[in-house]
Amino acid sequence: MTEPAATATDVVDRFLDAFVAMDFDRALPLLADDCEYTNIPMGTVRGHAGVREVLGPFFEPIHENEFVILRKAADGPVVFLERLDRHRLDHGWRELPVNSVFEVHNGLITVWRDYFDLMTAAKIHDPAAA
Repeated sequence: MTEPAATATDVVDRFLDAFVAMDFDRALPLLADDCEYTNIPMGTVRGHAGVREVLGPFFEPIHENEFVILRKAADGPVVFLERLDRHRLDHGWRELPVNSVFEVHNGLITVWRDYFDLMTAAKIHDPAAA
């Protein structure tokens, strides 16, 4: 019996599970080679190297992640998420509310956009921030 094709939601779920584990080697193959990744307040990069360049330094000092999915909706190849990204660092847990839009084609994420507040994100790595 053949396995059913993964839905767009399945692909995004597997991708986020890999990022919770901070496993770039498992996450990046779920992106198309020319995936467009946009942190809306920061800009756009393309491809696996671009994603690693942006997210590697962000995740490096993080010990543990939780992505709490508050709402999820899908319309064909497009998946919308409202989530709370929780990160544990030496100075404790920090939270970042994020809205995401993913487009999945042929089992790979081709577009990934994260919408969040840049000032809140900047505080994640600041031990003095409350």
